[in-house]
Amino acid sequence: MFGFFKKKSGEIPEEQERLQKAAAREAERKEAPAIPEELRALGQKFLPEEFSILAVTGAGGFGGSRPQENGPWLAVLELTAWKEEDSEEPAHREKTQLVALADDKLMDYLRRRVRGDSVFQIMVRPSEDGKQFLMTELPQPEIDPEMKAILEEQKKPVSIWVPELGTFTLNRLVNWFEAEVEWLGQPARLDIDREEDWDACVEQAKALMADQKGWDEKVRSFAADQLLEQANDWAQDAAEGEEPEEITREQFMERLELDAVQISADGRFEFWFNDGDLFWGHAIHVTGALDKGPESAQMEG
Repeated sequence: MFGFFKKKSGEIPEEQERLQKAAAREAERKEAPAIPEELRALGQKFLPEEFSILAVTGAGGFGGSRPQENGPWLAVLELTAWKEEDSEEPAHREKTQLVALADDKLMDYLRRRVRGDSVFQIMVRPSEDGKQFLMTELPQPEIDPEMKAILEEQKKPVSIWVPELGTFTLNRLVNWFEAEVEWLGQPARLDIDREEDWDACVEQAKALMADQKGWDEKVRSFAADQLLEQANDWAQDAAEGEEPEEITREQFMERLELDAVQISADGRFEFWFNDGDLFWGHAIHVTGALDKGPESAQMEG
């Protein structure tokens, strides 16, 4: 092709060589798949440098969010340690996020194949602040003595005994400590976020537990004030045209079953209740603060 443009010496004239290169670039552009705008935008947040790392994943696998309905997923995986492949430097132990843009098929694959508490080799591009990596190839399972030792260390159980409250055990999937306590004679879970000021949380938890009857009454009463009308609407829908018996305020309060209480260092709390079939199995979530009382109540899930 283009042979008739050659000089007798066998060389291609300069102008024709330029045209050939331009044509080749255009052909490559047409054949290359278009880069989705979302992927292009995400890629701009990362440096162009690409390299291979060995990484230890956190307790959970890939999670994700979908900013736009029917749009791509932003897949996120927590890394607890990483190092450049073949590097002799010790592994970085700070938490880092691995992110990727994924369609439904890829998101399903990542959730099934990339497990928590594992070691993987991953091709990545780093963010400028070093707190995130953009995945550029699918992760591959890897065996590395240093990373395996880090993994075994992070999997060891962590527990703390607290007088008056009991033993708190770290739930690594959600990164909080939880203890089984007795709330008005019934078992419930008490949660403290691992990232919170531990001593302050313990003091707030003891203050809450010291007045269980008072707080139980306040929280249930507030939930009834906010959600009773909605509960009766749901009961009407469930009756399929028949006139249901109206749920009273007292019945609403009695049907709530306490599941868990979360407490923060600043005294803010969250009560989670099983709904007693008021909302067909949805949870009821009440938030507030020890110095102000309940502030919001809503159905979740």
